[in-house]
Amino acid sequence: MRDHLIAVDVGTGSARAGVVTRTGRLLARREHPILLSRPSDERGEHNSEDIWEACCIAVKAALAEAGIAPEAIAGIGFDATCSLVLRDGSGQPLCLNGEDGFDTISWLDHRATTEAEECGHLDHPVLHHNGQVISPEAEIPKLMWLKRHRPDLWQRLGSAFDLADFLTWKATGSPARSLCTLTSKWTFFGHSKPGWQQDFLDRVGLDDLVARAGLPQEAVAVGKSVGTLSTDAADALGLMAGIPVATGMVDAYAGALGVLGSTDLSDPDLNHVAMIGGTSSCLIALRPQPFYSFSLWGPYFGAIFPDLWLVEAGQSATGALLNHIVRSHAEGGEPSIDNHRRIITRIAALRTEEGASFGQKINVLPDFHGNRSPFADANLTGTISGLTLDASFDGLCRLYWRACVGIVLGLRQIVETLSKDGIGPLRLHLTGGHVKNPLLVELYAEATGCELVVADNTDAVLIGTAINAASAAGLYPGLAEAGAAMAEPGRLVVPNPDMKEIYDRDYARFLAMQRHRAELDAI
Repeated sequence: MRDHLIAVDVGTGSARAGVVTRTGRLLARREHPILLSRPSDERGEHNSEDIWEACCIAVKAALAEAGIAPEAIAGIGFDATCSLVLRDGSGQPLCLNGEDGFDTISWLDHRATTEAEECGHLDHPVLHHNGQVISPEAEIPKLMWLKRHRPDLWQRLGSAFDLADFLTWKATGSPARSLCTLTSKWTFFGHSKPGWQQDFLDRVGLDDLVARAGLPQEAVAVGKSVGTLSTDAADALGLMAGIPVATGMVDAYAGALGVLGSTDLSDPDLNHVAMIGGTSSCLIALRPQPFYSFSLWGPYFGAIFPDLWLVEAGQSATGALLNHIVRSHAEGGEPSIDNHRRIITRIAALRTEEGASFGQKINVLPDFHGNRSPFADANLTGTISGLTLDASFDGLCRLYWRACVGIVLGLRQIVETLSKDGIGPLRLHLTGGHVKNPLLVELYAEATGCELVVADNTDAVLIGTAINAASAAGLYPGLAEAGAAMAEPGRLVVPNPDMKEIYDRDYARFLAMQRHRAELDAI
């Protein structure tokens, strides 16, 4: 009986695959690294063929671990970062730097900051649905950059994909694109026809984009199939040909589906917000009516559920900042899982010894890769105050702890901005790699004052992608029914009121540092 699903999640550093039952139980999860080239601090590039190979390796390994036969798989779904894959007219990789295979501009790449700022100066409905700004992490500025700075590649461009759409193309051969990716990263409108706003594309110099990039006029909704698994893809993945392939999803949106899929979103007195914490962090709210606010990406209609609007806030470097702190300190080394665990364990001991005074003189503004929300300024930089000559391991632990505090105070500022704009009070549903960091889990409740629901026992991003696959495979009548059956509620963590005064003081310092940074920038 075909009643299991394959879910594939491609992040910044790896591809992960899970085998999931129709009730949402994750039977096995395997991971394989992917290449990331960093030609400069502002640039990041992937190799799409390397990514596909990593997906295939991870799927085969997960199947073997679960002990599930390929014949038991009802469908497969893919989610991925919003990276931009470039292919030539014959479908071959369009490499950015010669023949090295790097044909994909990573989501974290900020080479198109100038182009993004140019978009933000326009008065157009597209901007109204993107918080009055376009992020350099979105695809349109990157395509503007490509046409402007690499006209040789633009002339050879045959198709451009969001990474999740590339993966479904590899799986099926179908050029279909996802409503999830197009509405959120390509300025496509899901709430009106035509979806492409040609006058906007004309104004930003992409008048030929739709034809040049092989983009369709219609997009496929989440929970629907883009086609069936081809023979070649089935052989590569170790699956049976002909099973449905669900439309691709943005990785954070798959996480939102995984944690909110079984949640009653109709309660007017409580706003459930998905928080996906990994290399970066995303906050995602689903609303019955459109909601507009500066720096919020959206509202996007149908980006997950067909009748709801999605708005997104975020932080560009959270897990990435902690990795940077570890890597750049004399006592740090490579930011492996074991190394993070070693630091976290020592922090727990030092906090027990020193109490609330631990690391208090260190304050961190976490904008080391710009500020996504609430300022929408890719040029902002991070700040550390209170450093000494301490180069010891305990000194690293103090800095790491206070970087965690700074990250969560940045989230608190986003939460306060949402509340002022009418989205509040919030219950945060946390998933992603941050669930494995007990410091962040504690701080997300204590320093924000929000109730926190933690998806401890599963991988909500993979579950969200499995929900998408289950709906596409017809195991449930639709996406809502699949979500209700498969999403895991998680455990509730409530704030400790005894900690409020401490983090209120930290937050006052945080805001003061932002003012001082602005003063310095103005001199």
